[in-house]
Amino acid sequence: MPEDVAGFLTYLFTTVLDGRNASLGDGVQRALGREPRDFADFARQGAARGIWSV
Repeated sequence: MPEDVAGFLTYLFTTVLDGRNASLGDGVQRALGREPRDFADFARQGAARGIWSV
């Protein structure tokens, strides 16, 4: 890998994608009219209902 690409990737993963630019929005609540829920809870509830069963 070229040194400039390695340097860019290091910068990207240590500075840009480290969470400092993360923020929560209210898009789910505004669009669906309810609080968002954890994906793991969604998946467990769906599996319990058999929505992925053939």
